[in-house]
Amino acid sequence: MVQTDRPVVLHRVCCFKSKESVMTQIAIMEFGSQHTLEIDRLCREGGYWAEIISPHDFDRLHAERNYRCAIGSGSHYSVYAEGAPKLPASILPQGSNNPIPYFGICYGMQVSMHQLGGLVEPGKAEYARAQVLLKRSPLFDGLSNLSQEVWMSHGDKVASLAPEFDLLGLSDGIVAAVAHQRVLHVGTQFHPEVANTPQGKVLLYNFLRMAGCVPDYSPDSLPDVIRNSIRAKVGKGRALIGFSGGVDSSVLAKVAHLELGDDLLCILIDGGHMRLGEVEEVRAAAKALGLNLKVVDAKERFFTAMVSTTDVQIRDIFSRIYSEIFREEAFAWDNGHGVVILQGTIGPDRIESGETGGAKIKKHHNVGLDFGNIPQMAPLGSLFKDEVRALARQIDLPESTAKRMPFPGPGNFLRGVNDAESAEVVSWAERRVREICAEHLETQDLDQIVVANLGRAPGVKGDGPVYGYIIGVRGIRTTRYMTVEGHAFSPKMQMRIDKALTEGHRLITFTAYIPTPKPPGMVELK
Repeated sequence: MVQTDRPVVLHRVCCFKSKESVMTQIAIMEFGSQHTLEIDRLCREGGYWAEIISPHDFDRLHAERNYRCAIGSGSHYSVYAEGAPKLPASILPQGSNNPIPYFGICYGMQVSMHQLGGLVEPGKAEYARAQVLLKRSPLFDGLSNLSQEVWMSHGDKVASLAPEFDLLGLSDGIVAAVAHQRVLHVGTQFHPEVANTPQGKVLLYNFLRMAGCVPDYSPDSLPDVIRNSIRAKVGKGRALIGFSGGVDSSVLAKVAHLELGDDLLCILIDGGHMRLGEVEEVRAAAKALGLNLKVVDAKERFFTAMVSTTDVQIRDIFSRIYSEIFREEAFAWDNGHGVVILQGTIGPDRIESGETGGAKIKKHHNVGLDFGNIPQMAPLGSLFKDEVRALARQIDLPESTAKRMPFPGPGNFLRGVNDAESAEVVSWAERRVREICAEHLETQDLDQIVVANLGRAPGVKGDGPVYGYIIGVRGIRTTRYMTVEGHAFSPKMQMRIDKALTEGHRLITFTAYIPTPKPPGMVELK
């Protein structure tokens, strides 16, 4: 779990409240979850301001802010493990005290049961959709019915309730929801904050209304909030931003340019890892937005480092060279008043990198970088992809930018590229697959297409042997990129893609299709 000496663990790095704004009503306690930013996001979506804090800081901050309620996140801990985080005693409904309303999610419910005299023990691990049967309660007002599809992600279970608690729901015989008999202190084993619990927001908003919270947040002010936070950080200096032409960097670059003008320099690093024709596309996008763009040709630098690397080293090597180049460019761009590096990092990047308190799933190239004494900031760092797309439309970016398919920072290095030949093959295949998918109703709504080199295998073309590439094709559908559904290409589509790739490129001998969802897989293959 992340601990800090700062008064607040602000995982929302763009939404700083002004002194004139209303006091913070909702404390989200970070116990170490992959989904804490999704709780924060759901509060924003409902019009509520929240802040994410360490449970160690709750009593002191509550004395300052007088929170109306608290929400406890999930965790990668077990409640009985050494060092497991605890719920502040002031929140527990014991004796005649009158604690503030509390909603515990997964671990947040288990730790409440554990500290109040219930029993939590190891259970059957569950990381999937499940059905829960709920009892009538004000917490569930507005649900379509009391049998609900929800998302479970846990290894422990509540074996017996703490005193003064009622059972509100079961899932396959396991405690799924509880409520205290005297005070507003509730919990769910499932995760109402994730998209895979379709009506989860109903529960959360019911709880917030029951706790006396009133809407106090509007996304209309977000561009100005971001601009103000950038100016406060940059001061009289300049800023650099990595600009890929994707929706995240485009949103941040446009908002930053509105504030900084010619004191903003956009950097595109061409490491030979990009999609076919992408450098030209990014140049055109930057020109249309009036941005000052510098393209750094680093292909030799990256290929030299990547040619003998292993899969587990790719992200580390890319991040090292990426940060080296940005330090060099920042030094050259310094005007004597300092330079700030802006990162288009969004919430899922930070979550998967373990920066928000949960377990580290994988390293993102734009999270946790060391630029020495050069300051950096991630103004979009609490937003999810669909929120960034909405913000793109709000600031009048072209729809083609708002809807642009994501592409990872290390690009084709995560897709089996480590030299000029594999770069040419994979980028050509990716362009061809995207073109085919855009032509067919079955695949026109895919949110991302991953095309990768899975290795090499012998084949035969024109009556002669070819030692070619195995190209993997993966289509996904998602909104927040925390969970994704893998697309199962129909046999007809597989045949179309296979024919186009193997006949269209002399070095492609096989194709393979990967419909695995996330979890257990990831979006990228490395």
